[in-house]
Amino acid sequence: MVYTFDGTLDGLLTAVFDTFERQECPESLLTTGDALPLFCDGVHEVVTDEARAQRVWRGLEKRLSREAVRLIAVGWLSEMQELNNPLYRYICKVFQQKADAPSIERNFADPDVLEVTNIARKVLHEQLRMKQFIRFQKAKDGTYLAVVSPDHNVLPLIIDHFADRFRDQPWLIYDAHRHYGYYYDGEDSTPVGKHLPVRITLEDESAVPFNLDNGKLDEEVLSSDDQLLQDLWRTYFKAICIRERINPRKQLSDMPRRYWKYMTEKQ
Repeated sequence: MVYTFDGTLDGLLTAVFDTFERQECPESLLTTGDALPLFCDGVHEVVTDEARAQRVWRGLEKRLSREAVRLIAVGWLSEMQELNNPLYRYICKVFQQKADAPSIERNFADPDVLEVTNIARKVLHEQLRMKQFIRFQKAKDGTYLAVVSPDHNVLPLIIDHFADRFRDQPWLIYDAHRHYGYYYDGEDSTPVGKHLPVRITLEDESAVPFNLDNGKLDEEVLSSDDQLLQDLWRTYFKAICIRERINPRKQLSDMPRRYWKYMTEKQ
């Protein structure tokens, strides 16, 4: 028996609900359109049901710690297909446990728990790197722009950080790989009453005044002050470099090459 779902988190949670309702134990959970196994007794197409998904999620919140539930949500932002089956089995095991049994969430001898946790940690690690490596450019209208292209969908995890840090400045962080971003108007200058950035999409990416390949603002909209600051930053970056201590392998470990194209000091 194989289950297929639409690739959403609600769809996966609905698959868990169907598993217990139908009293089945499918061999695998596949995304709609994936190739089926050569030998397959049957296929159940999971129809995503938000109400059922919410019931499963509330059940997880009752049975797992807040940190474990957060890791599940964070892991899903990895967008890795190889997460589907371990996460599905992990959630099923949570509901199969007796109420008085120790929680499975820290049983890292279980391969599914370990896989879900490791993937979530990868997302959290990239979230930290995004906070370190994002470089803003200032437009003439005062808006700060940063273009990113992370391996995982980490923007929802970092916007609060930038909303707190740049509360009185308008900014836009745009994910060129996933074609969406978050815009903050910079009008909330007080610690109390913070309003969140707004998720946006662009109708025509070819018409925007910045290059999605390297994140650079077009010269006609780039602030003259920012161009000076970029030049000063490159000069500073070169000045603090001690040639005798250059370690390319260590630099690549701390600052992976995939981030370089959006970093001012590496352009």
